[in-house]
Amino acid sequence: MRQSDSLHSSGRLQQNHDFFPVHLIGLIQPHGVLLALEGTEFTITQVSDNTAAYLGMRPQVLLGQPLLKLIEPTILSQPLHHYLETCTEHASYVAISITTPNGIKDFDGLVHRRNGSIILELEPISSQTSQQTGLQAAAGLMSLQNTVQQTIASLRNIDDVTDFLQAAVTEIQALTDYDRVMVYRFDENQAGSVIAEVKPSEDISYLGLHYPATDIPTLVRQLYQQGLKRYIPDLTAAPVALVNTEDASVETTPLDLSYAILRGVDPCCIDYHQNMNVTGLMVIALVRDNQLWGLLACHHRSAKFLPYSVRSACEVLGQLIAAELASKVDKTELSYLNHLQAIQTDFVASIAKAKNFKQALIHPEPRLLDMVNAQGAAVCLDQDITLIGQTPPLEAVQDLISWSMEELSTELFHTNCLLQDYPAIDDFKTIASGLVVLKISQLRRYLILWFRPEVLQTINWAGNPNESIHVIDGDDTFLCPRTSFRQWQETVRATALPWQPVELTNAIALKHAIVGIVLNKADELAHINLELERSNRELDSFAYAASHDLKEPLRGITNFSNILLKRHSHDLDVVAVKRLKTLVKLAERMDGLIDALLRFSRLGQDKLKLQATDLNVLVPGIIDELKTVRDDGDAPSPQIKIPRPLPVVSADPDLIREVFGNLLSNALKYTHAPQPNIEVGYLTADEQLRGDQMNSTDVCVLYVKDDGIGIHKRHFQNIFRLFKRLHERDCYGGGTGVGLTIAKKIIERHGGRIWVESKQDEGTTFYFALNCDKSKK
Repeated sequence: MRQSDSLHSSGRLQQNHDFFPVHLIGLIQPHGVLLALEGTEFTITQVSDNTAAYLGMRPQVLLGQPLLKLIEPTILSQPLHHYLETCTEHASYVAISITTPNGIKDFDGLVHRRNGSIILELEPISSQTSQQTGLQAAAGLMSLQNTVQQTIASLRNIDDVTDFLQAAVTEIQALTDYDRVMVYRFDENQAGSVIAEVKPSEDISYLGLHYPATDIPTLVRQLYQQGLKRYIPDLTAAPVALVNTEDASVETTPLDLSYAILRGVDPCCIDYHQNMNVTGLMVIALVRDNQLWGLLACHHRSAKFLPYSVRSACEVLGQLIAAELASKVDKTELSYLNHLQAIQTDFVASIAKAKNFKQALIHPEPRLLDMVNAQGAAVCLDQDITLIGQTPPLEAVQDLISWSMEELSTELFHTNCLLQDYPAIDDFKTIASGLVVLKISQLRRYLILWFRPEVLQTINWAGNPNESIHVIDGDDTFLCPRTSFRQWQETVRATALPWQPVELTNAIALKHAIVGIVLNKADELAHINLELERSNRELDSFAYAASHDLKEPLRGITNFSNILLKRHSHDLDVVAVKRLKTLVKLAERMDGLIDALLRFSRLGQDKLKLQATDLNVLVPGIIDELKTVRDDGDAPSPQIKIPRPLPVVSADPDLIREVFGNLLSNALKYTHAPQPNIEVGYLTADEQLRGDQMNSTDVCVLYVKDDGIGIHKRHFQNIFRLFKRLHERDCYGGGTGVGLTIAKKIIERHGGRIWVESKQDEGTTFYFALNCDKSKK
């Protein structure tokens, strides 16, 4: 049975041609013989149906027989079984002379292993070559080797990529005598274009023409990816089927011909090239960095047979071209990369030194744009968005950032046709057809967006690419070869210049540099915080010790001054007595300041005793105490209101008592009203939101409000400084100026904050935030 019967159709039109199994085609080209072998005796399991013409034996005679018993190959070097035993997926060459019923015939042999089978391909050496003496053959090979070496040396001396490729196709055309030799390069979308060409003067030129990705099916592209070459000397030659058994009831697995040089040609490939007036061809893959960079294509109008030695020389030159191409392209990219890295180094250094991260990113503006050669950029740090250069308006950028956070999962996204992914950009495609999104953080809205404008491009196609696509019955789509390859122009819109790999590499490097700087800053801040904590502890200990030690001599000064006044005032004149009284007052004031300093220092050392504290019990007790102290008989009692029940907070009750005591005492003190009106309360969640205060169900915002003398706005921060008073020492009842400082420190130790709102001569409200007690919710 011929295994191709189930795979091959006589029609030229093929549905899903992109996935047509070319490696299972079951056909070979007729200029050679193929045998599939299995087992230790190399039993022939499949053969091409042309063995009679080349080996003098019909396929049925060969099938099921050990190869080495049927034919007696003569090899100058190792025995044939050595090559069969050691073969791999990569083909090994062996020259074979086989004794046939028609005499001894010489073959170029290629052997490789595929899916458990050994595949042996034999191509007859031409009678003219086989009749050469060993000396003549050696001389021919030496001449070919010299030619290849001279070609290699000449190509390596060419630095410019375009000149290099043009010289390469010229040298290969001279070596092979093909009518046309081209270098075909793929782009990021797998479409290709001819970038070097040598051809007969009367033929149309394909140089600069583009070819759609569909011209090369996916499976064929995968084979080229592995660095294989394709040699088809005659597209018009009738294919030869593979034969495995005469028993039609036995199903066999099609032989995998992926790496077979003789592999047959699928009908679409034949039509495609014949429409280009091509009969003989050879294609060599150009693989750079394990990626299919392009193809070296050789076309001939008539059948073109090449000796195996010449084809091997071309394959060596193809490998050289790929290797040199990588080096030469890398030099160009390296020069540009060095330029970008110089910009990046300067940019990152300025960011590292800057105190304001955002300002360092956006000033001076050109540096951020030059990082990836963009015309516009947007820097997003949470809700703070800064636009630089040519960008869409802020509202459009905000929508684009939201889309990026929701739809893009990678740290770097780039496109030169944003409209395909994000249709909403249509109104701004003239300035934002190209986009790079760099996510500095995957958790927070820290992004940098770069924009490139639309560039109208005219693409010259080798024929109308749409002619390859046919729709039948309104649903089924078919691919078939174009009938014309003459230049067909298309204007492409909404597309920017592509982002180069080195530009994208620079963007990623910028992210890593920023992250490194942030981490270094965090380490520095952590170290500074540790030092500050240590210094604060030492300062608190010093303040406590110093204050405690100062109390003793101060008490001595006070006591001795009082003794002098009591026992010796009659011996002193009026001035001396007055001065002693002043000394006592100063010592008492100093004693008060030291007491305040001792209290302040203890706040940093004493451990918080957090517990559920019901302010409805705590605050009324404080109010009663203050009213008792203020009661002088004739003065009206102050009005201190609590409009609604107070919350229960998680706090140290003794310390919170001190906060309320200080705030209420100040409210009673700093007033001209004979009967002050004071209010103690808290803000609801709605009131916090309307007032732009802390909006959290876990936080209680409390307040003490009075109708006293008020505080000017410029003093809002000063009033919390240690020993700071806004009035003369003895005005409004005097004081040490430490009450608000202590209140601030207590609130901050509880993890909250305190602030003031006031108007001169209208009154003051002190707000402070504490954690609510969750058990009481």
